[in-house]
Amino acid sequence: MQDDELEKIKQRKLAELMKKTSGVGSGSVTHAPSEPVTLTDENFDDFVSSNKLVVVDFWAEWCMPCRMLAPVIEELAKEYAGKIVFGKLNVDENPMTTAKFGIMGIPTLIVFKNGQPVDRIIGAMPKRQIEARLNSYL
Repeated sequence: MQDDELEKIKQRKLAELMKKTSGVGSGSVTHAPSEPVTLTDENFDDFVSSNKLVVVDFWAEWCMPCRMLAPVIEELAKEYAGKIVFGKLNVDENPMTTAKFGIMGIPTLIVFKNGQPVDRIIGAMPKRQIEARLNSYL
């Protein structure tokens, strides 16, 4: 019972954050979060569709390359705030979304533009290589 309550509170807070950070109607981010947003099977579609340009990091706690990539994603979220919104989805805790996008290896970054996947980066790679891919969508 306590877990259900906590999950409802987390979902409500995330919904509030998303309302504050997405430019409703324009498809652009107005007050973008400067850190990755935690995504779940429940909030994934709304998050991706309510922001113009989104990068989702599919990861797992036990994955060492994922852990190596995490600080890079955090830096990119700060540097691209207002241009790109970043999210993180734990594949172990969110099997529906993981299966929907056919995630077979992690870390996997999927770039969404206007709610549609436009690029997929598999494996940990240097920040500048990720930036080069992302800049092509700005």
